[in-house]
Amino acid sequence: MSADQSRRSTCNKIIRFAIVGLVNTAIDLAGFFLLLKLHVPPLPANVASWFIAVTFSFAANGFWSFERDPAIRLHHAFLRFASLGALISLGVSSLAIALFAGVVGVWPAKIGGVVVAAVLNFLAARWSIEGRLLK
Repeated sequence: MSADQSRRSTCNKIIRFAIVGLVNTAIDLAGFFLLLKLHVPPLPANVASWFIAVTFSFAANGFWSFERDPAIRLHHAFLRFASLGALISLGVSSLAIALFAGVVGVWPAKIGGVVVAAVLNFLAARWSIEGRLLK
């Protein structure tokens, strides 16, 4: 762990996480858009675009936003991150699409799910990469 990482404040981590999240969201939405254009149904398109985005997000957050706990093996950290991401971001966005796409449309439902999941993902990412929630 570098000196820069050990001095990184929670505020700094939140800012970095938000930047990664914006890029991650763009990747997710672009993949979702492309898959819809290829006539993939919304729920499978959501799962596929999420998987691509979560892989990018783990790499970027693990090496830039948080200080990875060396006691947590990289593949275990990824499994934690992806599992929690599946429960939170994929679960919330898929639920939003399933429940609200018929009412408000696919895109508002997808974006609403992404927004709701963002805050929960910060805590999940911090736990899966650093091994802690608070402090």
